[in-house]
Amino acid sequence: MPDLPTPQDAAEAALFSECWDAVLSYADLCTSGSAAATQLATEAFTHGVHEARAAEVRAKNTGRRTPGLPRIPLLLNSVRTTAAAWETHGQGHRLDPDLRLWLNSEKAARFTGPPLHRPIALRGLRDLQEADAALLWLVEVEALPLPAVARRLGLDPVAAAEELGEVRALFRARCHRSHLDTPMDTACRSYARLLDAVTRSPGAGTPEDLSRHLAHCAECAEAAACLRLHGGGLPAALAGGVIGWGGLAYLERRRRAAEAGLGGGRSEAAVDTGIAENREPAPRIGRTGVLVAALIVSGLALTVSLMPFGPDGDGSIAPRGDTAVADRPVAAPAVSSSPPATNRADGTLVSPEPTRTTADARPDPDPEPQGPTSPPARVVDRTPEPTRNSPRCAATYTLDNEWPDGFQATVSVTTTEPLDTWRLGWTFDDGQRVTQMWDGTVDQHGSRVTATAADYNRTVAAGGSVSVGFIGSWQHTNTAPDTITLNGASCATAH
Repeated sequence: MPDLPTPQDAAEAALFSECWDAVLSYADLCTSGSAAATQLATEAFTHGVHEARAAEVRAKNTGRRTPGLPRIPLLLNSVRTTAAAWETHGQGHRLDPDLRLWLNSEKAARFTGPPLHRPIALRGLRDLQEADAALLWLVEVEALPLPAVARRLGLDPVAAAEELGEVRALFRARCHRSHLDTPMDTACRSYARLLDAVTRSPGAGTPEDLSRHLAHCAECAEAAACLRLHGGGLPAALAGGVIGWGGLAYLERRRRAAEAGLGGGRSEAAVDTGIAENREPAPRIGRTGVLVAALIVSGLALTVSLMPFGPDGDGSIAPRGDTAVADRPVAAPAVSSSPPATNRADGTLVSPEPTRTTADARPDPDPEPQGPTSPPARVVDRTPEPTRNSPRCAATYTLDNEWPDGFQATVSVTTTEPLDTWRLGWTFDDGQRVTQMWDGTVDQHGSRVTATAADYNRTVAAGGSVSVGFIGSWQHTNTAPDTITLNGASCATAH
């Protein structure tokens, strides 16, 4: 396993620290254990840094900039290519099984095939100036506050919001050009202009024939996600299109890490890690630390919001679920309308916007969105009044995002008793299938889904919570499960 490269100066040392957290987070998604994650991250980080330095030397010698990615997405791409090398050279057993399937599919081939067939988001980001691309990535994918990003990039904090808007518009223009340059069939070509017009305006409706086309054409749906700057789909379009496999889960991990104050590095972080001075690293927060801290933070918020199940019974709002880090995961590939209103158990109408559910009408805790501008999750409150026979756990099912034939959701459970391990279960009524899960291992037989604990989150304290996020497919209808179980016991459920 190669050693990490030595930073050339203090600025690069700080950048290394910031990038290492991102690389290790993604490598952890790609592998079957923490030891393999560390090795994959180290190899990918080393190769990526050497690649970036070589590109800088070529640009300096020729005086011309070669289109390329900013440092973090470049290193994340290095993780993916290093994983592909592991698969090729007999180390595939150390990778996530789903990643191995993906690496041997046409989806992976798109990232290394002809440039005009590569994902539109990847091409659009590469076409931006590096400073513009870095601004877009740090805000949209790494979920860092805009003032912090402005300081890091040497921008005027007052004008940073305006500059970010200009960069988003520039990214959209690059993606539109890339979409038109992509070889298409006649049907896709006929919808290209209409797709541009519909995604340009927030208030524009989507014609029925275009909606049907987007539901069946992955390439045009991908373009729609990149072109539609409003609605909150841009972060997931970037993550999924630039990283590839696991991009949505990575997005959610980075968002949760940023919310917990654990992501993004800092200027003096190189001293903490030992990178700057070639010395042994001091203890640092790694994969487990980030996720455990994020779970603690989300657990505290969830516990407070579920006080009707505690001894005081003072009544508070039902929470909206905690999602696994970032993956804000999921860009709606198609342009879809807002979710319909839903009925409460008592017959009153609940709008798609989160609503207060208690008499004291205290503010809803900060929801867990797909991103800073993602559409609100659809929440139906089914929490019963607490009684002596109330279950000793409380569950929340949150539909975080939905698009034609796909959706993202989170299941969160708070327990009043300590757990050595846990197993969540629920049954879908409409034939939905879970295709990817994080913070747990999924097993689905027919409509019955079981999520078991990961190695790092098996133990839960009394009053603590666990959550799993997942991506699934659906047809016709996509209703929430009525009952969620914890280790076989039914929980009081709020959807």
